[in-house]
Amino acid sequence: MTPDDARRLALDLPGVVEVPHHGFPSFRTGAGGRIFATLPTADVLRVMLEPDSIRAAVAQWAWCREGWWGSRLMTVEVLLADADAAAVTELLDQAHARAVGR
Repeated sequence: MTPDDARRLALDLPGVVEVPHHGFPSFRTGAGGRIFATLPTADVLRVMLEPDSIRAAVAQWAWCREGWWGSRLMTVEVLLADADAAAVTELLDQAHARAVGR
């Protein structure tokens, strides 16, 4: 996958907008909405999930790794070069649903 592929998958979700966040793209649940994914580099998509979902993704796919912010497990980091589009779609959908509270 490319960053453009990841961007397209995120923006295909209902009501999603792309907004800069600390100099890189973030995907939010509408203007002023919660961030559910970011593209901090051309190689990585960060998807905000619950810790159990992050650990499950890392266990299932070699192209996923844990993303920590300080002492908190906050994201699954998707290594885009090897990622499967259908699985990334699933991860983004989970994160989007969490961000909108469904």
